[in-house]
Amino acid sequence: MKVKSNSDIDNEQIEQLEYAQKRIRQKKFLYSHFVFFIFGCAISSSLDYIFNVGSDITLLDYSWSFWIVFCWFFILIFHVFKVYVTDRFINSRWIKNQKNKLINIQQKEIESIKEKMQLESKIKAEVEFYNKKSQLVTIIVAASENNIIGNKNKLIWHLSNDLRRFKELTKGHHVIMGRKTFESMPRALPNRTNVIITRKKDYIAENAIVTNSLEGALSIASEDPQPFIIGGGEIYKIAMDISDRIELTRVHHHFEGDTSFPNIDKSKWAETKKITNKKDDNHNYDFTFITYNKIK
Repeated sequence: MKVKSNSDIDNEQIEQLEYAQKRIRQKKFLYSHFVFFIFGCAISSSLDYIFNVGSDITLLDYSWSFWIVFCWFFILIFHVFKVYVTDRFINSRWIKNQKNKLINIQQKEIESIKEKMQLESKIKAEVEFYNKKSQLVTIIVAASENNIIGNKNKLIWHLSNDLRRFKELTKGHHVIMGRKTFESMPRALPNRTNVIITRKKDYIAENAIVTNSLEGALSIASEDPQPFIIGGGEIYKIAMDISDRIELTRVHHHFEGDTSFPNIDKSKWAETKKITNKKDDNHNYDFTFITYNKIK
């Protein structure tokens, strides 16, 4: 809680006292106006109806005294409204409060703009950092809203644009995967160097290089500026700590499955790019391409 200084308290008390004095003066003036109105009505009515002063002066069949009382009455009503409504609510304090509210809103907007600029600057710095790296270890994955990536070693959905993006990003690079992921495919991925991680020492795969660890796979891909880790679930979990980037396709639907992708810790990963795709005749679900860079 913010503690006010003595000068702040004194200024506030002085402001309240001045406002109270002003209100007293306004009400005194209104009271005086009301008294003059009563006397004015009595005098004008006496002159008109008792002493017949100006009795021949009429306007719309009403005497001059009637119009004086009538007009004066509305002036008095306006005065009452001004004192008890206008000056009570729309006074200098009200104006000051409104100014303060506007200033606070503007300050919040300025802070919001500053935060956005800082975030954009940070993202730009992250992108420049990763562009300068000699090797960018990248996880590429498609996961549902509940992080399911497969069931019984098979894909659950078919999104042609996602497959096209996967092909474009990984073409010419090393693709690192677990044995089960490799066996779920009809053959080794063409135009890429397929690297398989397995504990089976005698495992042989056509058109693929076999190793027994992720470190060994990355050693094989040491000359590749951007090797891709393409699954499965256990490989993704191990790779989260050593990877630099995640190319995620977020499928906006919940699925049942037996293989999942780890949660992305937003304190360690910064979202740098997002492309939204709506479902259509060739895509049964909405999905989003999201790029994350690890925060250094």
